[in-house]
Amino acid sequence: MRIGELAERAKVSIKAVRYYEQLGLVKPGRLSNGYRDYSDHDLRVISEIRALSGFGINPARAAPFVECLEAGHQHSDECPASLAAFRDSITELDRTIASLTSRREHLAERLQQGASRTFRTEITTVIDYSKVLPDNLPVPVDDGAADHLVGLALPNLTFSATDGRNVNLAELGPGRTVVYLYPLTGVPGTDLPDGWDAIPGARGCSTEACDFRDHYTLLRDVGAENVFGMSSQETGYQGEVVDRLGLPFPMLSDPNFALAKALNLPTFPAPGHDRLYTRLTLIVKDCVIEHVFYPIFPPNAHAQQVLDWLQQ
Repeated sequence: MRIGELAERAKVSIKAVRYYEQLGLVKPGRLSNGYRDYSDHDLRVISEIRALSGFGINPARAAPFVECLEAGHQHSDECPASLAAFRDSITELDRTIASLTSRREHLAERLQQGASRTFRTEITTVIDYSKVLPDNLPVPVDDGAADHLVGLALPNLTFSATDGRNVNLAELGPGRTVVYLYPLTGVPGTDLPDGWDAIPGARGCSTEACDFRDHYTLLRDVGAENVFGMSSQETGYQGEVVDRLGLPFPMLSDPNFALAKALNLPTFPAPGHDRLYTRLTLIVKDCVIEHVFYPIFPPNAHAQQVLDWLQQ
């Protein structure tokens, strides 16, 4: 079979297939005209690599599993080398978790110390908005405000990005792009609008951003060429969030709600804000909206929801 058919059947991008070839995991034959010819075995290997990626096994470490299949085993993890790869990955994760936990505790302590000097004296506890979601948040309901979006072309609008670019949504190029819109992100040590937690779907912008950060590589592996966050906040404010949360993708600033006007997107008011974007995610393919996630809840698990859709 040709590479396009293989990628479609394996639910990966052509770029991913090329990468697996570079790693030596897939070794296609050649037709008389020089074109690559992939077999059902190659399809199984790529499907296995994709499944392993979902468990956190990087394709660069998938060789023992592929070799196990090539040795005739029914499952890729039936060989000693595969089991050793599992153990090595678990050990590495344990080290990473221990290191990150120590770093996080240190940063949280410094954050508390800094906020106590910088912000109001009556603030005694700094809320980590990238981690905490209050219990019993109201669940947003589907009011039909996004029903019209699938099939619409993105407008010829340009937005400032936190990485210094000017991004034109009508010139994203081929492939899929994920654009998730959110109301606003909070800064540790400062207050969110009054009654914020009572607004269905409002809370959770930082946790959503962290979820997309943690799933970013996996989203790229399954064909997302671009990932953008988007809000009405200014680029400078968004840049602080990108730096503080370590986001590997840029944010787009739309303070005038140009995209909302062009596509009739849902928005809502909040104390201190005449208008904010309602949480919504667009999956764009070749500059046309292919799928919409709306409403979104909980936001801290939304990136996995997007990943599952892209994989399917």
